[in-house]
Amino acid sequence: MSDLTTGASSAETVARQARTAFEHSSQLLSSSSSADATRSSALLSIRTALESNKARIVEANKLDMEAALVLVEQGKLSSSLAARLDLFSKAGKWESLLAGVSDVAALPSPLDHVQWAKRLADETATQGAVDLYRITCPIGVLLCIFEARPEVVVNIASLAIKSGNAAILKGGKESKHTAAVLSGIIAEALEVAGLPKGLIQTVETREDIQSLLHLEEFIDLVIPRGSNELVKAIQREARMPVMGHADGLCIGYVHSDAELEMVKGTVVDSKTDYPAACNALETLLVHESLLGKADFWPPLAQTLLEAGIELRLDEASLSALPQKLTSRFEEKVKRAQPQDFHTEFLDLTLAIASIASLDAAIKHITTHSSGHTDLILTSTHTPNPAAERFVKSINSANVFVNVSTRFADGFRFGLGTEVGISTGKTHARGPVGLDGLVIYKYVAKSVGGGKGAQTAGEFNKGRKWAHREIEAVYPEL
Repeated sequence: MSDLTTGASSAETVARQARTAFEHSSQLLSSSSSADATRSSALLSIRTALESNKARIVEANKLDMEAALVLVEQGKLSSSLAARLDLFSKAGKWESLLAGVSDVAALPSPLDHVQWAKRLADETATQGAVDLYRITCPIGVLLCIFEARPEVVVNIASLAIKSGNAAILKGGKESKHTAAVLSGIIAEALEVAGLPKGLIQTVETREDIQSLLHLEEFIDLVIPRGSNELVKAIQREARMPVMGHADGLCIGYVHSDAELEMVKGTVVDSKTDYPAACNALETLLVHESLLGKADFWPPLAQTLLEAGIELRLDEASLSALPQKLTSRFEEKVKRAQPQDFHTEFLDLTLAIASIASLDAAIKHITTHSSGHTDLILTSTHTPNPAAERFVKSINSANVFVNVSTRFADGFRFGLGTEVGISTGKTHARGPVGLDGLVIYKYVAKSVGGGKGAQTAGEFNKGRKWAHREIEAVYPEL
């Protein structure tokens, strides 16, 4: 048997197990009034298991980091991607991972919510009324593909369990040791909590993914989280719907009326808080009127340089800086190249361009942005016509006014942890938390004492449609 055939067989086994686990879990909890409490309790068990097994996770993460650093030295892996692998060096990262599990457990259930309800037809002498409800339900089996960042295993597992889904996870090969240990701990905790351990599984190889992308009878949705190349490759190959999480080429525009101190703080945070994140600022557009102000552009540039940011400047923004400043930061002041305004640097590098107007900024963003998060820095006074025009003109997943791009995050939005940021235009956009992992179904029900058959043909013979809104509460069944 060839490796490819073996991989296909293994992938199908995983997919079948995930489908079986999803169906078993759905049936197990379908008649339980405490279904959400059961799911939340399972999440708390997972958190406890992660804490108890920290030493195992540290050891696995150490193996991944050692291998990654060798690749960095060989020029085969970027330092920013290597940094994403590390669960323990950055202060608070491990604690945040654990807190994310508890936060998801504490969120209200996204399931069985009545989004709206209508009376389709009123009661007759022989028939009951007909009511229609749109009710949230799980999507099913999710295939989540991501690069590096092993904590995503825990994030997605938590959200999948809380939203009633199953998930098959594939991380980058760079995080294989950590991902395998995390997945194993989660599966064990699920079994202890009385849920099928097959709800969360991991696969390791590209061959597995190639096979899984063709198993639409078992898998309902693919969620790729990574580079634009990864997302496009998955979209080309998948036979089931794909929720794209592409590049984070985030762009900020400094309008002519912006206040310097607010701009300084916002831009520095957007770029330096976590440069390797998809919501870090990559391009800054500065209104040309500000370049001639000695008390605005030079101080702003100096603040960015002192924060350790390398500036890729177009001709206008570069020539507007004093020689004394450019000489002092000679290593970090560079002339921009055209590709810099198409680049997600994922590092302490920022492309800067002079822009003639708000309309020109909107056109630049519409052309160059990846649709993740875009920002206008302008006067804080309202009404503000520039802010209104910007918000109504930009159709990115996140559009901010005087707020750091780093706020584009499920936790910061109060959605709990997230699967990722969706830049597509499906049922979920922006940070995809619990609400993005449920879909809805229509439930129609005959209501009242009449026992006559409810048939669509009657409406061709005189029975009238009501199509009237009724209270959106879960129907008595």
